Amino acid sequence: MTEEKLRYGFREANRWRGFWNRVYQLMARFLPGGSGMRVKLHRARGVTIGDNVWIGYDAIIETNKPWLVEIGDDVLIGIRSTIIAHFRESAGVKIEAGAYIGVGAIIMPNVVIGRGAVVTAGSVVTRSVPPLTIVQGNPAVAIARTEVPMGFLGVKEFARKVRPLGAPGAKAAQKAPTPPSAGPEG
Repeated sequence: MTEEKLRYGFREANRWRGFWNRVYQLMARFLPGGSGMRVKLHRARGVTIGDNVWIGYDAIIETNKPWLVEIGDDVLIGIRSTIIAHFRESAGVKIEAGAYIGVGAIIMPNVVIGRGAVVTAGSVVTRSVPPLTIVQGNPAVAIARTEVPMGFLGVKEFARKVRPLGAPGAKAAQKAPTPPSAGPEG
């Protein structure tokens, strides 16, 4: 792919590409078939998608430059999740094998979601996520580590392998000196 195509999109190479990209995106959002039809439609748009991927209803995967998104094997993308792969100079999103993107999560440009990582529901990912890490919040921060990818495991089986990280600032609060009492001196 030439640099010109990456910068300006496929419009110069094929004026109809943008039209069909939008049609396939709309079809993928609403048609049934999270592991079949939706995956095929996103592949037709130019998203690189591995095997055994499930894409939830109404998920939006980069509407303008879908070729900037790479999704590995055994990935689950939750309902109404959004993946934005470009903004100004930032470009590209890579979701590695075994990752789980929760319902309504937003993945911003220039991010790598590591192998087996979990992005919880409603989180906004602005920085890359290390492998086997669970992130939560806006912006998403690491809250736990796991020994195995969530994938298609049962919740109880996965929960046994999760190890919470210490609360931010917990150690600092324990070591802070106690303030002097504000009583009258006598």
